[in-house]
Amino acid sequence: MKKLLILALATVIAFPAASFAQGTLKIGTVDMQRAFKEYNKTKDAESKVNDAKNAAKKEFDDRTESYKKALDEINKLNQQLDAPALSADAKATKAKERDEKIANIKNMEREINEFRQTREQQLQQQAMRMREGIVKEITDVVLERVKTNGMDLVFDKSGLSTNYVPIVLYSRDGADFTTEIITALNKKAASAPPEKPASSPGTSPAKPPTKP
Repeated sequence: MKKLLILALATVIAFPAASFAQGTLKIGTVDMQRAFKEYNKTKDAESKVNDAKNAAKKEFDDRTESYKKALDEINKLNQQLDAPALSADAKATKAKERDEKIANIKNMEREINEFRQTREQQLQQQAMRMREGIVKEITDVVLERVKTNGMDLVFDKSGLSTNYVPIVLYSRDGADFTTEIITALNKKAASAPPEKPASSPGTSPAKPPTKP
């Protein structure tokens, strides 16, 4: 969207001032933020991302619960080792069992940390890909309407400058065609064949994958 905006601004500068005076430029505005929010596919995409987040949270909680149980077992073994009535052989056996569990829980801790980090990156990338895809679909429909209506310039009403000031300070209601874009998008999405469900990022026991 920023590239389109920069291109539009550059075009405005390139046009002679006389063009504005003569009313030869056909200018329109689109609220890209509203179009993104009201596009039905956005809701579907957000639902998929939320499902992936919930699945990741469940897996993380399961791993954490297993870690807590393993830690409890180590604490119980430590208590048993402190018992004065424990024979030397039994103490040696329990000490070996405890050390093995300590080594195992260290691996579990490392895997939990790797899982969290990797899955966070995967979810961020998934959300970014979905957003980029939807923005491209909206932009394509805008450009189709621009060509059909022979428009010269289109500005994003929701865009902000580097100083966080609205790029478009004022525009006539008649210049805005956001509603048309949203209607066209949702109509197009409704007539499109259903998408195949995307496979979620796989998790490997050796390298468990690692917050929406």
